Amino acid sequence: LSKDSNVLHFYFSEARDRLKQIREEQSRSSREVVDIWEQFLSYFSDKLGNDVWPVYEQVCIAACDCGEISLAHRCVRELNRQFPKSFRVKGLEGMVLEANQRYDTAEHLYKTILQDDPTNSVAEKRLVVIYKSQNKIKEAITELRKYLDSHMADTDSWLELSDLYLSQMDYAHAAFCLEELILANPHYHLFHQRYAEIRYTQGGTENLLEARAYFSQAIKLNPNNIRALYGLFLCASNLATKQRSAESKNMKYAAWAAEQISQLYRKLGGRGTKSSSDSTEQIKALGGMFDKLQLTSS
Repeated sequence: LSKDSNVLHFYFSEARDRLKQIREEQSRSSREVVDIWEQFLSYFSDKLGNDVWPVYEQVCIAACDCGEISLAHRCVRELNRQFPKSFRVKGLEGMVLEANQRYDTAEHLYKTILQDDPTNSVAEKRLVVIYKSQNKIKEAITELRKYLDSHMADTDSWLELSDLYLSQMDYAHAAFCLEELILANPHYHLFHQRYAEIRYTQGGTENLLEARAYFSQAIKLNPNNIRALYGLFLCASNLATKQRSAESKNMKYAAWAAEQISQLYRKLGGRGTKSSSDSTEQIKALGGMFDKLQLTSS
């Protein structure tokens, strides 16, 4: 580093502002955070003033992500000196224990925090992470359901719970989680798509009809959703073989979805770096795939 004070001040300001930007964007960028701290800011921490405490927290989390356990310990030690009774700092201690694979100790720490502060959402979520890390899926589901009883607006947790249920092939409960998400955000096409996929997986005429409706809604909200278009095609194809009275209607749905997918692939074929011959071959292959899926009644 140059000894010129103006140059040092410039680098210091750049490093400090970059860490602040990462915090504001809620982007972990863990390796970058650790490198900025170790290569520069750690030598000038006294110049950060009160900003040093959020920086210590940020660096601690990043160090846990990168497996830099000794650095994480140093950050927690400094934070404990300043905030000796902080539940937030105790939560960071738990994360360091997790990074060191001391799950039992971390679990005990989080439960102790919850005894003193039953509404501590960080401790509740970290318990879920611990159970997932040890493949204790049933315990993770129980803990996450308990958390959602008092934090029903947390969409990320509903998605997480849905994924946990899917890992156990509990499609009914996974669908319920998506229903809650759709109620909270009815205009987000991916929630409709995921709900439809679960209903399609469950099978049966009633579930296929519901899946068709939700795939259609996902397409209405986002006409470029190829996955939803393909889901509609599959639902309509299956229903055409099951419901003779509605066969022609479902065949029309399937034909429309297939045409929309083909059009999207043609549009994509004119972009990117692939040659026109490669794009033509892809479109032909797609058409062949649809031709093989005959829509015939059973």
